[in-house]
Amino acid sequence: MSSLTDIEKRYLERLLEMGSGYVLDYSDVNYGAFFNKHGIDIHGPKYQFYGTSKAKKMRAFWDQEPDPIVGKVLSEMLDSYVASCELGGTEVDKPVFEKGRAAVDRLLSKSTKPKSSPTESSFLDTEFSIPNIHKLPVDAPVVPIIEKRLTEARAALKAGAYLSVIFLCGSVLEAVLLGAAQKHPAKFNNAKASPTDNTGSVKKFYEWNLAQFIDVACEIGLLKPDVKKFGHGLRDFRNYIHPYQQLTSGFTPDQHTAKVCFQVLKAALADVAGER
Repeated sequence: MSSLTDIEKRYLERLLEMGSGYVLDYSDVNYGAFFNKHGIDIHGPKYQFYGTSKAKKMRAFWDQEPDPIVGKVLSEMLDSYVASCELGGTEVDKPVFEKGRAAVDRLLSKSTKPKSSPTESSFLDTEFSIPNIHKLPVDAPVVPIIEKRLTEARAALKAGAYLSVIFLCGSVLEAVLLGAAQKHPAKFNNAKASPTDNTGSVKKFYEWNLAQFIDVACEIGLLKPDVKKFGHGLRDFRNYIHPYQQLTSGFTPDQHTAKVCFQVLKAALADVAGER
């Protein structure tokens, strides 16, 4: 059974609108299809000992499944809640949502064994394979452009054109993360690291820079922390396009910097494609 506490369950029930026996706006068919993605037959007898409503089946699910499964399902459910609010023109109940999200994060973190922090050397020694570009969240016409830039980045690295490597890698990663944000707007817009304007509203995605995309993507679990940890040169790649800004920053890329940036890109693409 999961380790959800009674208080955590109350917050989650409020967010998922379970008071009347329903769960958000799921129909029986959609509810079943949602759980089937996670290998759960929610309409089966296993989850009917409290009753046959969707809410009662959810409570039975909480009481029978382990933290990793419950946390994964609830994380996606909370994304559905945010999407329902956005599409319905209603406000997210932020205080309650934060409590629910904290409960889900606890379930997911509890199921993950702590790992030692990688060093730059171990990160560079790790073999990352660039995934099939078609698996990435980019529009089909952009795919050949990304493939060409990856080819040019490899050639630039061999030729010692280290600044070019950083420009090419930065542009590819920014395009891929923009595509991911457009595919999952609720996740990106509701992250704590989402950049805001002077009014406190989250900026439009086209106004984000690569560093902001990386920070948010790491926060929501799309990218692993090592991408953020070792991507310093890549994160600020646009600053170095202008010679005077490069002069001011004192940034002089060498072979090592270029290799780290290309490695960061490969790791990030593998993360986004779900192959890492």
